[in-house]
Amino acid sequence: MPNRRVQTLNPEQGHGISILGDTYRVLTSGQQTGGAYAVIDMLVPPGGGPGPHAHADVEESFYVIDGEVVVRSEQGAYTARKGAYVKIPKGGAVHNFRNESRTVARLLCTVRPAGLEELFVEIGQPVAWGSFLPAPRMTPESLRRLSTVAAAHGQQLYPPDYFER
Repeated sequence: MPNRRVQTLNPEQGHGISILGDTYRVLTSGQQTGGAYAVIDMLVPPGGGPGPHAHADVEESFYVIDGEVVVRSEQGAYTARKGAYVKIPKGGAVHNFRNESRTVARLLCTVRPAGLEELFVEIGQPVAWGSFLPAPRMTPESLRRLSTVAAAHGQQLYPPDYFER
């Protein structure tokens, strides 16, 4: 029998997760959707955003609620401003996004199927929603650890200068 329970989450509810200087909040997880999808609210400070990465088995989309980010892929760069939508299809397209502006960007991210949010919980640190921890200094050792954990969640990481080559 399908779950017919309506889920609600107030703006101040949910747990913030600091991911390399960004702050994410899982709005609905795969545990709540039977693994079908997850939705993540992302706050990305100036200079923030993930490095180049790919996930072959996950479709990921972003809706820019506020601010802007530059999305890069092998097709080029696109400045996604407030109201823009970006879809990364399944198949492993290498991509990243970076906030190159002077204000915080806010993105609503949906991943299908769910599971990427579990990576965020594993690598992140709890933080109050709306606040930020400084991005950690990445050493070769910490990059290796991050890459290993990411791979266990179906994600492949690429060097920071991947799109500059």
